[in-house]
Amino acid sequence: MRGGGEMVNSACPIFAQSRAVRIVRLEKMRAAGIGWGMWKVYGYAKCDSCRRARRFLTERGVIFEELAIRETPPTPGELSGALATFDGNVRRLFNTAGGDYKTLGLSAKLPTMSVDDAIALLAGNGNLVKRPFVVVENGRFFAGFDEASWAAALSPSVVAQ
Repeated sequence: MRGGGEMVNSACPIFAQSRAVRIVRLEKMRAAGIGWGMWKVYGYAKCDSCRRARRFLTERGVIFEELAIRETPPTPGELSGALATFDGNVRRLFNTAGGDYKTLGLSAKLPTMSVDDAIALLAGNGNLVKRPFVVVENGRFFAGFDEASWAAALSPSVVAQ
């Protein structure tokens, strides 16, 4: 598990504490139904968006688990949950700029592919999944890193006491 160094950031009351205190606070927030909880971040070490996302979460003291997307792709259940979040737009789950996507000719195949087949393909090949792919304990999902939307999404848990 990764998350938050021991630097102090006075703008974030959660980040300004030791990691052990943050974990206890996270447990209290979970019990009270406040905040986001644990973040599971699927990424790739050489991916710039993944590195920016990791830095963003660490700077804000978000507790997250980081998984290598190539070796451990998201599960079919996680991908299906994200698909519901993205209003059924399966293309939003794919790394359309990736080599595997292009090699497999998915731009032509995806429009006629069933959702089950697309989910199975993504769950079997982490290179095809848009990175970083994030599963948040509260049921939210993100595919790709957009700092503005992540900051807006985090604001309720950052200000929670």
